[in-house]
Amino acid sequence: MKLKEYLLTAPSFIWLILFFVIPSVIIFAYAFKPYDIYGAVVSGWTLNTIWELLDLNLLVLLWRTFWLSALATIICLLVALPMGYQLMTTPKKWRNLLLMMIIIPFWSSFLIRIFAWKALLHPEGLLHQLLEFMGIIAPETTLLYNSLTVLFVMVYNFLPFAVLPIFAAASKFDFHLLEAAIDLGATQLQAFIKIFIPGIRRGLTTAAIMVFIPAVGTYVIPDLVGGTNSEMLGNKIAQKTFVERNLPQASALSAMLIAAIFIPMWLINRYYEKSKKFELESRNRE
Repeated sequence: MKLKEYLLTAPSFIWLILFFVIPSVIIFAYAFKPYDIYGAVVSGWTLNTIWELLDLNLLVLLWRTFWLSALATIICLLVALPMGYQLMTTPKKWRNLLLMMIIIPFWSSFLIRIFAWKALLHPEGLLHQLLEFMGIIAPETTLLYNSLTVLFVMVYNFLPFAVLPIFAAASKFDFHLLEAAIDLGATQLQAFIKIFIPGIRRGLTTAAIMVFIPAVGTYVIPDLVGGTNSEMLGNKIAQKTFVERNLPQASALSAMLIAAIFIPMWLINRYYEKSKKFELESRNRE
């Protein structure tokens, strides 16, 4: 029986080892390699590349990457929650159409979607001209090349990653629990917050991870619609890799990014393990 299980899981493990574990090990190894004035990797090992990560500019970049990604994740969850709930309460004949409208953006190129927003937000773009005509913004107002624009385009691009897991979790939720809560005196909002949200917390966690991971590593969005004050860690990694050809520094920054993603995921996993343990202990006491 175990042999069959090993054979079934072997392709997945081989895939993970070849395309995740080995590249990650190479990245961490290069982070400890010295480099010459041209950025080329030289023989030996050093901690200097790691110490260079303590540069104030890089720490500011890391902080900006984190708060933009975290804020984009929170906004996506706040928007996706009512959307997932509404999808499940919508009649089936309309539900598939609404789902299709959410999925359709995936059919177009990621770059094209960003360039489309860049054209709309341009001083001569349709959205800028419309807002100017309505008197909401002044003619000299710039909608591009700032952190708010980067945040907006991130939310637009990553919102489906939050809606679909929440919808999947909501499809398994027993909506009779909401009706029971309302019959017992709870308002619809109270039932939504106290019954529905805890009931789909696994979907919420998955949605948060699905949004946060691509958000924290993105570099195309801030590169196209952001300015120098909205540069993220992904932009610096791309610069070190493709412009400066400095692989040790790029690897050190990538290792920092991996750690920045892995640590929150590990903490969330530990939280769920402790919650499960607490629930089991509570049931045993009862």
